[in-house]
Amino acid sequence: MNDSIKFYAELPSHSISLPDLLGKENLFTAVPEDWHIVVTDIEGSTQSVADGYHNDINLAATGSIVTALNTAKIIDAKIKLPYFFGGDGATFIVPNQLIEKIISALENYSIHVTENFSLSLRVGSIPVKEAYENKVNLRIAKSRLNKYLTAPIVLGNGLKYAEEKIKERYSSLNVVAENSVNLEGMECRWNEIQPDAPEKRVLCLLISCSEESKQASVFRSILTKMNTIFGGLNERNPITEPKLKLDTSLKNIKSEMYARLGKYNSNYLVSRWFMTKIGKFYFKFIDADEGYFFKVTKLSDTIMLDGFINTVITGTDGQIKEFQFFLDSLETQKKIIYGWHITHASIMSCYVQDRKENHIHFVDGTEGGYTTAAFVFKEKLKSLES
Repeated sequence: MNDSIKFYAELPSHSISLPDLLGKENLFTAVPEDWHIVVTDIEGSTQSVADGYHNDINLAATGSIVTALNTAKIIDAKIKLPYFFGGDGATFIVPNQLIEKIISALENYSIHVTENFSLSLRVGSIPVKEAYENKVNLRIAKSRLNKYLTAPIVLGNGLKYAEEKIKERYSSLNVVAENSVNLEGMECRWNEIQPDAPEKRVLCLLISCSEESKQASVFRSILTKMNTIFGGLNERNPITEPKLKLDTSLKNIKSEMYARLGKYNSNYLVSRWFMTKIGKFYFKFIDADEGYFFKVTKLSDTIMLDGFINTVITGTDGQIKEFQFFLDSLETQKKIIYGWHITHASIMSCYVQDRKENHIHFVDGTEGGYTTAAFVFKEKLKSLES
């Protein structure tokens, strides 16, 4: 691999807290200009959520991540792609050497989504160089959130810029799928996950800083306040061991089957149903010492910084009200714009390469989650622009 393709893989990981990391902007490195920003998103996702298709949208978004990562892994397992889950899509930062194959795989996957879910998954990319030419920054660092999970943290509006331009330029595909999709490892076998106390609710949050140059300091103040009100990542994590329940219904496994295979397959349906039934017993009694459920809580993707703060947390009504007062104050000062959605539970889809430590779990809220929060955000933005 040349130096550019190794860029993200060789970035050092930082074990300090997120607020501390944001306070050390020298730890962030500009993404090479020969890399590309890739965006996938479900067109018309807000209406699709209103029509009751939130789980399908979530699966489609998860599948785009699985597609991109599996494609990169086949080319070279040492290549690492930063990516961000958004509920109704995903964003990736991709080296130039992989961009054609990643886009081809995602366009192929987009056709699969249309055929099996009747949803339109937009796929597009722009060079990082274009963002820089338009005076938009894109700097990245790795944050070691816990022993098991390391996440990319982005400063700058490069990914926002890319999403806007890709949506503006998008034209729908008019081709047929050339290859079968590679969704090996994609799973969706969990019931809705309730908070760990009856008085708690789930909060899906999307926050944008109004000035790119002040992003680090503003986000640092927000995360510090979040820690003060709700506790650290562990305390506010919506995914907890006692509330993890495998969903053994055939309906759920059938949804996963069509998402992965695009067709009915009785062997898949029966084998996955049996494995999930056995799994309930296995994880409760045999795997107790290995701690798979514990690792699921640690490998759950509940916070992302991609030019926005995106997070799913739990808290009481009192905590949520206190935090809303703080965010409203920042919004009144024109420092931020935020959207949020409060709901009763979380949902989770997964990419499982092995069950020891190589699995990641994408978390969203029920009843629209991030998509609903984004709708609130966009409505605020419209009112400010009008």
